[in-house]
Formats: sequence, C-alpha cells, structure tokens
Amino acid sequence: MRPMVKPALRRAWRARQTVQFGVTPAHAVSIGPVDTATGALLERLDGSRDLDLLRADARTMGLPDGLAESLVRRLTAAGLIDDASSGGPAAEALRRRRDALDRLRPDAASLSVVDPEPGGGLRRLAVRRGLRVRVRGAGRVGASVAALLSAAGVGGVEVLDGGCTEPGDVTPGGLPAGAVGERRDLSARRLVRRAAPGRPPRSSPGGGGDLPGEPGLALVVVCPRDGLGAYVPDPLPAADWIAGGVPHLYAGVVEATGVVGPLVLPGGTACASCMELARTDRDPGWPRLLAQWRSGGRRVPVPACELSLASTVAGLAAAHALSFLDGELPLTAGARWETSLPLLDWRREPLAPHPRCVCGAYRKSEGDDTPGPPGSHERMAG
Repeated sequence: MRPMVKPALRRAWRARQTVQFGVTPAHAVSIGPVDTATGALLERLDGSRDLDLLRADARTMGLPDGLAESLVRRLTAAGLIDDASSGGPAAEALRRRRDALDRLRPDAASLSVVDPEPGGGLRRLAVRRGLRVRVRGAGRVGASVAALLSAAGVGGVEVLDGGCTEPGDVTPGGLPAGAVGERRDLSARRLVRRAAPGRPPRSSPGGGGDLPGEPGLALVVVCPRDGLGAYVPDPLPAADWIAGGVPHLYAGVVEATGVVGPLVLPGGTACASCMELARTDRDPGWPRLLAQWRSGGRRVPVPACELSLASTVAGLAAAHALSFLDGELPLTAGARWETSLPLLDWRREPLAPHPRCVCGAYRKSEGDDTPGPPGSHERMAG
C-alpha cells in the first residue's frame, strides 16, 4: 500500500489542532486533535511511500513508534485515504494506459471523493471500461448522452437510431454540422469513438447486435428525438428489457420541459406500463389523449427541443447513468425529474409500481429485494 490523502479534497486548518479535508458539506471531514508533528507527517502521505518508508520517516521526525500506522488507519476510517497502487488488475491495466488515464484523471479524482475505499475511484473507472450501454436515439439529447458516457470511460457505448442527421440534430456536445445528411447511427458511432479516452471502444456490427462473449447490457438509455416518448414512454418497446432484466433510463425534452427518469429496475421499480396505468387511474381520458399523440397523423413536424435545455437534460441523464453503472442507486430509480423553461425549477415525481402491471414490481415493493446497480447491492442507497 502507498497511502495518500485524497488530493481532490482541499486541506486547511480549521483550528489550532483540527484539520478539515474538503470544502462542501457533502464531503468535508474534520479530524482532530492533530499536533504539529503529526501534521508534518500528513505531508508525507502523498502516494510516493509505502508503510515501511512512512515508519522510517516518522522515526526520523522523532515521532512515537506506531504513529504512522495509527494515522493511516484513522484517516482510512474517515474515508480520506487513497492508495496509489490498489484497485485490482483492471485498475492496474488502466494505469498502464497512460493516454486514457490522463484523460480520466479528473474523473478519478472526483470518484475518489465518492468512494471511501482506498483505490476505489480508479477501480470504478476500470469497471466502466468493461460495461456495455445502449443509447436509443441520436438527436440533441441522445447523441450528447452517448458522447458523455464514452468520454467518461464506458468501454462499450452503442447508439441506435434511424434516418439521416438533420440540421436541427446538431449540438456542440453531440452530432457535428459535418454529419448533416449522413445516417444518424453511423454519425453517432463516430462521435462515440472520437469521445472515447484512449483506444476507441469495441462496438457490435450494425450498432446493436450482440457478439459471442460480449458482456450483457448493463443499461439502456432511452432518448427519443421526439421527447413525448420520454415523457410518456411506450410500454411495448420496454417489454423485452423488462423480460430480460435490463435496467433502462428515460430522458428527453418535450415542448419546453426536460425529463430525466425514471430509471427502471425490472421487477423492482415502476416501469412504463406502471406509469401509464397510474395516470389512467387519475385521468380516465388519458388513454384517448395518448392514442392521438402517438398516432402518425398527430405528430408535430419539428419536435421542440431548446438547445441549452437539451444539453442540461443530457448531462443530468449521463450523470445518473454513470452513478448507476458505478454501483450507486441514483434518485431517478422509481422517480422522474422535470424542469421547464423559463424558470427551470426541478421537480421530483415519485413513481410507484402499479398493482395491475405484469412487471411484478408491485409484489416486491414492500420487501427489500429491489435489484440494484451492477455488482454493488451492498452500496444501495434505498
């Protein structure tokens, strides 16, 4: 172990013998009492020394035997210690990919603050490289989500969409102006490759078929170009994901409202059908409205999607997706977040499983067996 105080946390003396690590209330931790000599030893926790060297430094500084180990244990228990050599084989492989790691160092620093375990930040980044995510939709929201996930280190990002890129699809973080007239899916795949740190991720032929030996889908992010499909998602396309246990997250812009969520955990949280049934219970005229909105003859010629709102939705959707992929349970699980122009006030709408839905989530809603993020049930937040 080569311990170091997490460099992402700014350090300052709060009082004569109290050190504060971190600025914001979400992450700040104060440690005390810390005398001047121990404070000097803190400066040596920079990842360049193993515990043997730290013991030797402590003896040279005239500090008591065992103080170095005691300090490291104390800071580790407070979630303040990182390890420049840990994280497992996948993290070590990422360290050898200097081109990729240099791009991802700011992400690793942020994740080190989130994960209390030494080496946890790099371990999460290494796990991302082995995950496979599918983004359905390559418009203003979907293409940006795909690029963000790829740039954040997700190794397999696939994009599905039809038709050709139109001028209105172009965004600073999504499809470029040079893609106008090209097939959307091909343009989006090139965007994903350009955004990827280091070597471009391997993708399935045709942008969505499964290859033998390829990892299963960790998540589907549904970002229809017509944001109606995110605001009132159609249960039919989601039936295969429900049956296959594939988590999926909805995001989009409809009219002047941005929507992120819900994150559907099949059999654990409310799905598209639950939402539709619950809305029909409250509003008997809802099915009639949906039928008209979803019919081909009732589509608007150019779906409204204001650029800054689309970028905001894409960023929040990507952040929730990454949180889930990293093993957390973001607040879009079982809920939807909305914001509307011009005031941009975020509103959270809890979504409960419906007793008549065949997805099975209602039967489990009172238990403690809601499925969690990939491989991290022990870190579930709810």
